[in-house]
Amino acid sequence: MGPAAESPQSGDLGLSELLRHFTADAPPTDGAGAAVTIVLRDGTRDLEVLLIERTTRQEDPASGQIALPGGRVERRDRDLRATALRELEEEVGLGERDLVPPVRYIATEPSNRFGMSVGIFGAELGPQTSGPTRLSPHEVAHVFWLPRDALQATVVVPRETPVGTISVDATVFEGHVLWGFTLRVLRRFFLRPPPTSAPPSGVVPYAEAVRARSGAGSQGASSQDA
Repeated sequence: MGPAAESPQSGDLGLSELLRHFTADAPPTDGAGAAVTIVLRDGTRDLEVLLIERTTRQEDPASGQIALPGGRVERRDRDLRATALRELEEEVGLGERDLVPPVRYIATEPSNRFGMSVGIFGAELGPQTSGPTRLSPHEVAHVFWLPRDALQATVVVPRETPVGTISVDATVFEGHVLWGFTLRVLRRFFLRPPPTSAPPSGVVPYAEAVRARSGAGSQGASSQDA
């Protein structure tokens, strides 16, 4: 991950301390095909990050997945920050007016499963905001807040993907399974490296599944590459 400013070395920083290490300058103008927003608030036990569960739809490759609010760049978006804010409002009803300024650029990360890079932004939920609302039921099935300390617990679970059943590191919170791109982004943002764990019996690891599909000698992806 390439943050635009030096990152703190503690996963226990407060909300404002955490965000101020990232730039409020204009984001890069090339490369990314989508953008997401890490919306944070002070919870009862720790910082919390806003997540959505995408509605199950056959035509959606992210169907049913846990994700940060966000989506693809559209021609009308003046930059990546505009993409992130537009998607945030369309999906959960939060506009820039509902966030404590500035909205900061965190990084641009590759999403191998979708074959594109994703711009990542971060902001604090405003104190007078009533909260997120599921505005787009055909895109968003559930909206919930994940405590930062929940990321410390990781299990290996089987997931169905285009390459078959794979084993992935995941955080499970109140029945929501967080894995792949979103888990990787949040771990790096909060500087919590994924623990080493063994796959359950009978489940093919992701890297092996990719190698089997691509042929011997090809480079496999990790369980965090989705």
